[in-house]
Amino acid sequence: MSVDDVSIVRFIGEQGEPVVGAQRAGQVYPLPVASHGDLLRMSVVDLRLVVEAAVLGRGIAARSVTFLPVIDGRTEVWAAGVTYLSSKNAREMESDDPSVYAKVYDNPRAELFFKAPAWRVVNHGGQIRVRADSPLNVPEPELALVLSAAGQILGYSICNDVSSRTIEGENPLYLPQAKVYDGSCSLAASWVPVWAVPDPYQLEIGISIVRDGAVVWTDTTTTGLLHRDLEELSRALFVELSMPDGAVLATGTCLAPAMDVTLLDGDVVTISIPGVGELGNTVVQPQHAEVRSSIRQPA
Repeated sequence: MSVDDVSIVRFIGEQGEPVVGAQRAGQVYPLPVASHGDLLRMSVVDLRLVVEAAVLGRGIAARSVTFLPVIDGRTEVWAAGVTYLSSKNAREMESDDPSVYAKVYDNPRAELFFKAPAWRVVNHGGQIRVRADSPLNVPEPELALVLSAAGQILGYSICNDVSSRTIEGENPLYLPQAKVYDGSCSLAASWVPVWAVPDPYQLEIGISIVRDGAVVWTDTTTTGLLHRDLEELSRALFVELSMPDGAVLATGTCLAPAMDVTLLDGDVVTISIPGVGELGNTVVQPQHAEVRSSIRQPA
């Protein structure tokens, strides 16, 4: 049986336990692993054998199950930056120190940064957040690599690398605060195995922000504009890091709205990559005046 149209998911089983499964044609098929991390310790060859065997068994109607965030355990989400020319240009425009972005764009060493542990990832349909101490906040739609514990690309997903343009623009050393906070990382509820994507450099990425029923920003791009090789990025992540439960690596974005567009409470952000999936989230904007007032304003 062909498994070219399968995706990997996690869902709540009949006894309330988390189950890792293969989703195909409206059915989910439990996989013989105790956790998603177990799956990411496999090779592509072993993964395909396990999936092919599973879809021959009894399926469960996908509409009847509750899906969970797709990663678990010790799996980490990392991200790459300045991997598209337009991203370099946008970072330079917003930054008080634009030279750092020009230097990293063509540097042999890629920019990589930690984004979230599995337990902090927001699922499709969940709520992403923007920081109360940042007036300018944006979604960043990105193709994400699903990497095995050995660093092999097992598949592809979608990441929303929600970011504070204000904080990163003030000083590149503030990048962790601009990128890593509650609700700043969402992943699609599934990922597709590498064999199901003929060419990862020919994928269309689309995004929209809808506010009160009206589109306030939408755009599309293609992974063909990537400035770095996907294998290069995955190798760079594993140079001095062990990932016993594998990793997800977001590969950067080249879609950035104008500087007068920011995420607001109630906005709905939808990212789509045909052939990979869709990721939709609602924005929550905390109203913490005391937080804003505690941040020193530039002279």
